Amino acid sequence: MKKTFLIVLLALSSWNSVFAQLPVYLDNSKSIDERIEDAISRMTLREKIRVIHAQSKFSSAGVPRLGFPDFWTDDGPHGIRPNVFWDSWEQAGQTNDSCVAFPALTCLAASWNPDMAALYGKSLGEEGLYRGKDMILGPGVNIYRTPLNGRNFEYMGEDPYLASRMVAPYVQGIQQNGVAACVKHFALNNEEEYRNQVNVNVSDRALHEIYLPAFKSAVKEGGAWAIMGSYNLYKNEHNCHNASLLNDILKGEWGFDGVVLSDWGGTHDTDQAVKNGLDMEFGTGTDGLSKNKANAYDAYYLADPYLKGIVEGRYTTKELDDKVRRVLRLYYRTTMNKARPVGFLCSDDHYKAARQIAGEGIVLLQNKNNVLPINVAHAKRILVVGENAIKMMTVGGGSSSLKVQREVLPLDGLKTRLGGSITVEYERGYVGDVTGALDGVITGQNLSENRTADQLVADAVLKAKDADYVIFFGGLNKSAYQDSEGHDRKTFALPYDQGRVVEALAKVNRNLIYVNISGNAVEIPWKDKVAAIVQGWYVGSEAGTALAAVLVGDVNPSGKLPFTWSAKLKDVGAHALNTYPGTWRNDKKIIDEDYKEGIYVGYRWVDHAKTKPTFAFGHGLSYTTFRLSNLRLSAKKMTKDGHITFTVNVRNTGNRDGAEVVQLYIHDVKSTLHRPYKELKGFTKVYLKAGENKDVTISIDNEALSFYNDKVGRWTSESGEFTALVGNSSDALPLKATFTLQ
Repeated sequence: MKKTFLIVLLALSSWNSVFAQLPVYLDNSKSIDERIEDAISRMTLREKIRVIHAQSKFSSAGVPRLGFPDFWTDDGPHGIRPNVFWDSWEQAGQTNDSCVAFPALTCLAASWNPDMAALYGKSLGEEGLYRGKDMILGPGVNIYRTPLNGRNFEYMGEDPYLASRMVAPYVQGIQQNGVAACVKHFALNNEEEYRNQVNVNVSDRALHEIYLPAFKSAVKEGGAWAIMGSYNLYKNEHNCHNASLLNDILKGEWGFDGVVLSDWGGTHDTDQAVKNGLDMEFGTGTDGLSKNKANAYDAYYLADPYLKGIVEGRYTTKELDDKVRRVLRLYYRTTMNKARPVGFLCSDDHYKAARQIAGEGIVLLQNKNNVLPINVAHAKRILVVGENAIKMMTVGGGSSSLKVQREVLPLDGLKTRLGGSITVEYERGYVGDVTGALDGVITGQNLSENRTADQLVADAVLKAKDADYVIFFGGLNKSAYQDSEGHDRKTFALPYDQGRVVEALAKVNRNLIYVNISGNAVEIPWKDKVAAIVQGWYVGSEAGTALAAVLVGDVNPSGKLPFTWSAKLKDVGAHALNTYPGTWRNDKKIIDEDYKEGIYVGYRWVDHAKTKPTFAFGHGLSYTTFRLSNLRLSAKKMTKDGHITFTVNVRNTGNRDGAEVVQLYIHDVKSTLHRPYKELKGFTKVYLKAGENKDVTISIDNEALSFYNDKVGRWTSESGEFTALVGNSSDALPLKATFTLQ
């Protein structure tokens, strides 16, 4: 017994000795800050420099000597991008780097359901973790200022409050997997054309009220671990090293403790990169510094030029140590987090999530005579028309281009759902982009077509005459100058003369359903000639399944537009005031763009300019009907440290189960500064069985009544009278109640 006891004591003594020798930076019992300080004290100057810039297209170096692994990022707005070679954009040719494509973020925003955002983030984070990624470059929350922006499909619409509510759970969902979300593009990156040269001139008020709230929510509410700077300029400084945005607002006012990444190739100056808040530099080459270098990455602005500046005494290590502390904190949150779960790739749950998000985000815009859902009991023959019914949409778009495990196309989804009971025929109708490879991803599709445009229309019209339903899948695609990174659309009109096809079909079949595949609004002057209009977005791997489910009524649509669908381009503030794309300076190097519309973006401009959109912000129909009634306030007066709760009864008055989005807008009756007529300040999605009713509550506090007073440089609320406007769309707000702020 004594011998056994002695052995145990010796073992414990040995264990305690080992534990005592464990360096602080590896000791999980210590705080992250303690571990960071210990690690940074052990790092050489060169090791510190190595961790703040890229070593390959998508990775930065770790510190092998201390046990810090390399750090891996990847694009991921709505799926994890396929792997590329170390120093090339060419795909690596791996067979295990496919993914599930989730709906693009415009569709997520259209769900008006933060629970869907949480599910989206969790699922995407699991895919990234399984693929060995430590950071997902997304989500994007830039504001929908013009429908021409080629990258709007990656973002969450025009309203800062809606985007703020959706981004926080998305970020939290990703990061619960020990994978960092990198929120982008900070900030004022509201167009793709000339994105590297645009210097944005915007009022402080518009900046804080319109363009920053979603980023602030991502940081303050979502706890984002990373932010990506944008390509454009603000106050004549590129935003990847912009002192005002990064030092003053992001790290100063908001207390951001994560890392700021440059967009790829978005760094332009070592001095600014050192001093103005950039923490990690990534890219494909930077302004010629890396040309003819054996290792281009060591020539980056935050690489050897920075090291040389420190050695020569032009810089101290103060800024460097701050950057390294932030990078190490990122490591401990991700790749050094031993409690990270195991990820999943292409799981049944992820496909289910993609279908669910799509089902909640698809928007029924118009439904004359209840032509939808398709009557599967009586229909015998359906004609599907349009290239977008057969074209893969998970590829293309720039950095969001994906290699999917599978993609169900709309035509195939309908055929599968309807089985052999209904004949589903197809006609092309028009030819758009027959490219079989986009952004490094090969579709394997052969979309070549020998028929003339006239013959394509004639063939479609001939079959449409006798069809019970005609479903036209049109809109945009993810080719250059469509919904795609790098360029904006050249026109608001539908491409490829699709309108001609739609109007020809409308003449011969009254049950014409137009499904718009896009991340943007498009001009549809023929709106009244078609029976139904569905906004189908880019909904990813399960596109065909999700769209078929809505069209036949298996899923009752509940999506609401996250942007204003203007009737014409001149109804958009940026275009009405001729501020887009801006004015070139004499040297033709910088184009200045004045955001003259200020805070009047989207529905705010509609109210201000008294335009009439094709479809309003927040609009979306259902296969059932709802009645909102009995608006009640918890109080008629609110103090600045209090809150008011609004209660409204919602009844499903139809014969189908469904969901409605109750929307609360606030009108400031009298303000010292001009304000929009109304602003979205609350919403909730409620699910009701046929005939069921529920009371729905929405609470607001002083923040909802505040505006940014640029005369004093802070958020302000003013005592006085306010009106609450409640309904189910920005143009359908029948319930009103007044209250005062004391």
